[in-house]
Amino acid sequence: MSKTYYWLGAAMVFVAAFCFALKGIFIKLAYRYEIDTISLLTLRMGLSFPIYAFFAFRLTAQETNIRFTLKDWLWVAGLGITGYYFSSYFNFLAFNYISAGLERILLFTYPTFVLVINAIFRKKRVTKLQMVALGLTYFGILLAFLQNIEPGQQKNLILGAFWVTLSGLVYAFYLVGGDKIIPKVGSQKFTSYAMIAATIPTILHCYAVNGLDIWHYPPQVYWIGITMAIVVTVLPTFALAEGIKRVGAGNASIIASIGPIFTIFLATTILDEQITALQIFGTLLVLVGVFLISWKGKK
Repeated sequence: MSKTYYWLGAAMVFVAAFCFALKGIFIKLAYRYEIDTISLLTLRMGLSFPIYAFFAFRLTAQETNIRFTLKDWLWVAGLGITGYYFSSYFNFLAFNYISAGLERILLFTYPTFVLVINAIFRKKRVTKLQMVALGLTYFGILLAFLQNIEPGQQKNLILGAFWVTLSGLVYAFYLVGGDKIIPKVGSQKFTSYAMIAATIPTILHCYAVNGLDIWHYPPQVYWIGITMAIVVTVLPTFALAEGIKRVGAGNASIIASIGPIFTIFLATTILDEQITALQIFGTLLVLVGVFLISWKGKK
């Protein structure tokens, strides 16, 4: 593996982390126009659907294409719906109640969930270093959480924290489940079909709620939707998949842990959200914990 190959992969993960950090900013901006949660998620998924369908067609047409078995189709569809419909919907719900900065800190519970899920279902031993990392992570989250208890800071802190934590837990199951199928079918093909699968229940959900009546909002909402579809969805999912291929999942997790820093900076500059020194310290503890959980002790 050349250094150029590796560092290009690291750059892709870095770009993906920045793009994902923008998600909360765009959601908060869209909510200013009184769009409901499922309509906004439907715009994001629906506008990105043609791009994923195009890539799925191109990848399937290649000579090196690996045909899916029925079991493969069920795995990909199930994981796509889990990771990109349920997890995304819960995450979008959380932004109705809490700030973008706090959401990104709380969402970083998912590496700890991955660790616990692997320990319970795959009997993977949790090391002392990882236990320390868990303690640091949750102590950092507690510090950041306590700073937001004051009235007026959030609309409903407990409910928002519940939704974002549930989103992280569901996403952790998606990551653990993807470990087996992604190496078999390829990361880009998996991502394309998983996103296509997740779009279907999203549209059905929106139809059940409001009959897909999503075309009466101001033009700004659709510009936000298009930007989310490309910059926050398509670009980072493919960049992250290629980055993981080049640098490995562990290194990618470490690099991606810069995400909360991006979100906090953007939230304070664009959304005028307030950040305190204690919140910054709590965030740093969370990042150290994620780093230690992801680190395999190899140079």
